[in-house]
Amino acid sequence: MDTEALKRSLLQKFQEVSADRLQKIQLGVLDLEKPTADQAADEVARELHTMKGEARMLGLAAIGQIAHAAEDLLRAERDGKAATEVATDLLLRACDTISDLLEDHSGAQGGTPASQEMCEALSAASGHAVPPIGGVKGASYTALPAIRPAAPPAEPVPHAPNVLEVTAESVEPFPAPAAPPPAPLARAAKAEHHEEPHAHKALADRSIRVNVEVLDSLGLLAGDLLVESARGRLRASQIESLLQRFSRLGDRFLKLAERLDVPNVMRNDLEHIEGDLHMLRDDAFRFVRTNGDGIETLHSSLAMMADHVAEARLVPLSTVFDAFPRAVRDLSRAQGKEVDLVIENADLGVDRSMLNDVRDALVHLLRNGVDHGLETPDERRMLGKPNAGRLRIRVRVDGDMLSIEVDDDGRGMDPQRLREVAVRKRLLTDHQAAALSEREAIELVFRPGFSTREEVTDISGRGVGMDVVKKKVESLGGSVGIVSRLGRGSTFTLRLPQSLALMKVLLVRLGDDVYGIPAADVVAVMRVKPDDRMEVFGTLAVKHRGKPIALVGLGPLLGVNGGNRFDKPPAVVVRHGDDHAALVVDGFVDEREVAVKPCGGEFLKGAAFIAGTAALEDGRIAVLLHVPDIMTEVRRMARPVTQGTSIKRLKVLLVDDSPIARATESALVKALGHSVDEAQDGEEGYLRAQSQPYDLILTDVQMPRLDGFSFTRRLKSTAGLARTPVIVLSSLASPEDRRRGAEAGADAYLVKGELGVESLAQTIDRLT
Repeated sequence: MDTEALKRSLLQKFQEVSADRLQKIQLGVLDLEKPTADQAADEVARELHTMKGEARMLGLAAIGQIAHAAEDLLRAERDGKAATEVATDLLLRACDTISDLLEDHSGAQGGTPASQEMCEALSAASGHAVPPIGGVKGASYTALPAIRPAAPPAEPVPHAPNVLEVTAESVEPFPAPAAPPPAPLARAAKAEHHEEPHAHKALADRSIRVNVEVLDSLGLLAGDLLVESARGRLRASQIESLLQRFSRLGDRFLKLAERLDVPNVMRNDLEHIEGDLHMLRDDAFRFVRTNGDGIETLHSSLAMMADHVAEARLVPLSTVFDAFPRAVRDLSRAQGKEVDLVIENADLGVDRSMLNDVRDALVHLLRNGVDHGLETPDERRMLGKPNAGRLRIRVRVDGDMLSIEVDDDGRGMDPQRLREVAVRKRLLTDHQAAALSEREAIELVFRPGFSTREEVTDISGRGVGMDVVKKKVESLGGSVGIVSRLGRGSTFTLRLPQSLALMKVLLVRLGDDVYGIPAADVVAVMRVKPDDRMEVFGTLAVKHRGKPIALVGLGPLLGVNGGNRFDKPPAVVVRHGDDHAALVVDGFVDEREVAVKPCGGEFLKGAAFIAGTAALEDGRIAVLLHVPDIMTEVRRMARPVTQGTSIKRLKVLLVDDSPIARATESALVKALGHSVDEAQDGEEGYLRAQSQPYDLILTDVQMPRLDGFSFTRRLKSTAGLARTPVIVLSSLASPEDRRRGAEAGADAYLVKGELGVESLAQTIDRLT
């Protein structure tokens, strides 16, 4: 290698190592404000000293000058001659300046106004003179001649996008949508990260940089080889079947020869043929056995190779998380808040292709937590909370899925306020908002354009953020869940597949076609008996683990062949977040790990409910389904009322002897926009029904003077009232009570303990 090439190689290596070293310095500087400050200061001092020496050896004098001045300030802070808060801010800014110099070769050599200004600020804070460019007097370093590439590259050299070196170039840690980020956040966006975890330096010596396209190709190749080995197993079983047929044919031939009267001259030949047949059969079965063993060994080796390739594609989440402590600190200080960020299990891995989307989602969640979730110190003191709010990221592995929880101990969410905001922003009508359950009201934060901020700031107010989280996570085949308690905080749970290259799927059949459902989304498989089916508020359902869930034909949902052709059709129970559904199929094929490929051609590209394809050993292509899209459609089908644009205002008669029950049930009906008249028992109710017309009547069962069943029978036998729909509301839930309600003529029977706005709305909509 010539001298210039060697210099460029050393410079590139320095840039790569320094980017990682800067990240470690920043994390250590943040720890200066914590009880472990002494240990952190030692680590920062070592990294600064090493960077200074390397920079001077390469002739990057400006970087060496800043590193030297930073060392002086760190020493002054440890000796108590400089305030910790001032030192922390300056050292973090120094890291930003060095990061800029790493991309500016000439500036790194001769300095820039920004680097000189930073040196002066560091020196002023530490009480030392500004070190000269090139090092302090008496330095023993021998710098290599300045490195000047023949032509500047189009992109920064050390971060070529086709190398497995995970960076944060596409999304700033805390970007403000459609507006430039505030100053502290813009600087935090410069941080770049590498795939080597900081806690595993021993592994770094045995690692190499790999072109990511090569890894992607290896992943696809491993999947294809797995399919091919499965085809080999299928062919081996077919060969065994053929040889068994030949063996049976030979036995029949020998038995036939024994029955024939064969001349003695031919007897000898028959004995030779018999011996050859036995030898051929023995050799054939020996071949079948050894070939089968070889196929199984090959399949195991290929499966192991696929696992290793998938593991090689995993990048520790610390490459994303390491930038968060500083960014959270800068954002919280800009808002006058105190925030402790806690990160657990950051070394767990995620597929490289998912890293950017995971980072984007977490960026929005952390911004939301600091800006919306956590209170100011004064507010927290008034509530009896510690001054510093807690923001925590917790990662764990759940089977083949990765669970990431982001929680805070802040305000929590007020469902009623969220409803009011949705109405004010014209995302929902008053009736639609009132019909939302508490969970649905909280999930309004995922709607595009939704924000509780009245003013647009650099951080929030545009209604862009949480909807991005949901879209990104669901595009990866994951789900987002929220649990929030007013005054106690919120928890967002992201559930994601660890790998997108290889996926365990349940293969099901619709007609002659095969479809794959991610195994992580499958809860159970079942046979739907006729007695198991029920109608819940106009929606076909089946009971699963004691709770009714929607029952949907997968074929009609996808618009393809297949459907319920059996008395007891097979069904797959799938889950997305907290929602469940039973998807009716024509049969089950198998459960296996497949190589996921994007949809090719115009036929499937962009098709609804489709996530990709996978090749099977028999030559067929399995279409992989996207469960989040399917569950969204199932929810839409199951709740036609709350999505309507207008609701007819009804006049309703409510009959119940309990004042508390009447107040509760009346509030539910009024929440749907209907007017309510009340009666205390069946007799009073019957008199009211005769005196004026009602669109709907709701009645309790157990009442004095005239119970609900008798009241219903009287209504249905009275001319002019028989056509008025009657809904029985009762705490009695036995099949016998339901049968009595039906015999009395009730149009619907609802159990009070299961009553909600949405269930009542669906029943009223069906009857009216």
